[in-house]
Amino acid sequence: MNIRRLWPVCVAAALSACSLLPESTPQDIYRLPPSSVAAAPGEATDIALRISHPAANDLLSSTRIVVVPEGNRLSVYKGARWSTPAPFLWRDHLLDAFRSDGRIARLSSAAEGLQADVELGGELRAFQTEYRAGSPEVVIRLDARLVEAASKHIIASRRFAVMEQVNGEDLPAVVDAFGRANDTLARELIDWTLQHVQFRNDPGVSADL
Repeated sequence: MNIRRLWPVCVAAALSACSLLPESTPQDIYRLPPSSVAAAPGEATDIALRISHPAANDLLSSTRIVVVPEGNRLSVYKGARWSTPAPFLWRDHLLDAFRSDGRIARLSSAAEGLQADVELGGELRAFQTEYRAGSPEVVIRLDARLVEAASKHIIASRRFAVMEQVNGEDLPAVVDAFGRANDTLARELIDWTLQHVQFRNDPGVSADL
């Protein structure tokens, strides 16, 4: 048998087999809208705050955009994903909101490895769209923790929950609702953080523990 004659046939067969493989599904990649949190009046607090990405389950830790169409059934939007895993996406948006607010000037993310007085983190329990009575709304739930960076002592902890109606059912409208929900949560987190870091700086200041 002439091996040289068989070689082109084998190559052609291999190429033919490759052509039968399914093509990858194109995906739309989304980021969150820029934070709309405005600058707050007053001087900045002299505290160095580090914002870490929250812990999350395997599904929320991915780039998939999660949706709960009914009951306890979890799904994802097909053909779409976040630009980065949701916990990092959320952290970067929150960091942007803190910078826009301006009341804590010395800010960093855990990824930068810089020294800080206090660290804000926690667990992201929900970052998804949920259908209620046939209408979609964005739901974000966070178990937040403020921790003294040096001692790892928990200064304060609190569960936050934000819901935001989606104006429509297409994915751009869903992403816009995520942006509004994140801004609402950011404002609550900023005020809560400031209560506790100001109390830490000045024991005469009352904090809502």
